[in-house]
Amino acid sequence: MTSPLGTVAAFGPYIIDVLGRPVSEIPPGQGGIVLDEIKMTVAGTGGGAAVDLAKLGWDVAAYGAIATDALGVFLRAQLEQYGVDTSGLAVKDGVQTSSTILPIRANGERPSMHVRGATALMHPSDLDLEVLHHADALLVGGPETMPHFLTEDGIAVLSGFRALGKPVFMDLLHSGAPAEQATLLELIAQTDWFMPNDDQLRALTGLDDLVEAARSVLAVGAGAVAVTTGADGALLVRNDAEPVTVPAFTTRVVDTTGCGDSFNSGMMTGILIGCSAEDAALIGCACGALVASGLGSDAGITDLDGVLAVIAGENADAAARISARLTERSTR
Repeated sequence: MTSPLGTVAAFGPYIIDVLGRPVSEIPPGQGGIVLDEIKMTVAGTGGGAAVDLAKLGWDVAAYGAIATDALGVFLRAQLEQYGVDTSGLAVKDGVQTSSTILPIRANGERPSMHVRGATALMHPSDLDLEVLHHADALLVGGPETMPHFLTEDGIAVLSGFRALGKPVFMDLLHSGAPAEQATLLELIAQTDWFMPNDDQLRALTGLDDLVEAARSVLAVGAGAVAVTTGADGALLVRNDAEPVTVPAFTTRVVDTTGCGDSFNSGMMTGILIGCSAEDAALIGCACGALVASGLGSDAGITDLDGVLAVIAGENADAAARISARLTERSTR
């Protein structure tokens, strides 16, 4: 892509991941194992998505909380290498930058050890709303990790952005504590697209059937729901259409870290350039397949052309439709 598609604000947890693979077990005592690869990346439903969106051709503005430690310095520098505007990152004292250790199993599974850190201190007053409102779209990742946003002030941030006629997308990092879920649903009601994974949606709603669970979220006010379902792809549930399953793409799974964030970035890209929801979800699934093929949430994706090549390999008609949308957008 030769010019940015537009500007997206990526708001949520900005996390440093330290990953190693393959890890079959944690050695007892002071034992050790030799790994094939160790990597440190920017991750989280804010940070991971920000990197992916930048790779796909968007101007990205980062909004989240970091600390003054070496991890925060690394995080900011990495984002800026991808062209992400980091001026919206709030710096918090007395804590460390949110971080996670991820021993990746040979099959791609990823148990985690996490420090909540600065993310939990993010506050609505940390946002410059005048600047935020310049973005063309807002991604809210993991609001349940920022308790100060599970408030009327947090809801007002989303409703104020949406009142400008601009779309709001949301994902979760986890399903939230039971005491938080009523407010979380009020936040979700301010979204045009809610994009959880299947486990998160079931935990949030208490419903096992995914279509029924998604419809219960639509009933509170969300515009549409895209549920990622791992190797099965994604499920789209809307008020004006029958539920649709969009298939995943074939890939060799190395590490599933960041696959949900990459799906969100691809899905948003498709919606914002005017694709159908089904084609937008295909972009998301292709992004997820690419990220799963390497270590860390920044793996796999190079640019939007590379994502389209993955789609073309299994669905040439869809790739042609998406390319036509991009051409139409660039000639406006």
